[in-house]
Amino acid sequence: MFEDLRNLYQDAIMQRGKAPRHGTRLAVFDAEAKGDNPLCGDRVHVFVRHVGDVVAELGFEARGCAISIASADLMAEAVAGQSHARIAEIINAVNEAVRTGEFTDPELEALKPLAAVHEAKSRIKCATLPWGALQSALLASGSAPA
Repeated sequence: MFEDLRNLYQDAIMQRGKAPRHGTRLAVFDAEAKGDNPLCGDRVHVFVRHVGDVVAELGFEARGCAISIASADLMAEAVAGQSHARIAEIINAVNEAVRTGEFTDPELEALKPLAAVHEAKSRIKCATLPWGALQSALLASGSAPA
């Protein structure tokens, strides 16, 4: 059973890594930031469009491994329509999950494939890179999540 679940998560990461749904620069955005992991070559550029204190849309351009691209793609879906306070909670949950393998927030079911990264400690930075870029983009916009 555990092996089947791990394979399902790996498949989800590979599919998102090869064909991200949100891997594009937004035509209109009001915040952006880049993330770079020179040790493995992962790079991400995040574009955020706000409506008030809510992230209305997120797009990204990325180059790197399937984990970093899939993480950025899953992130785009997870944060769309969310307040900065909720995004801070999501970022914390993702950071915890990639280290422990467990999500405690039942609303983050779609992000569970990222939890499998905890088995490969050297890939944690790959999974968290886009989330750090998002945090930087929100900080640059003057309203970073806590």
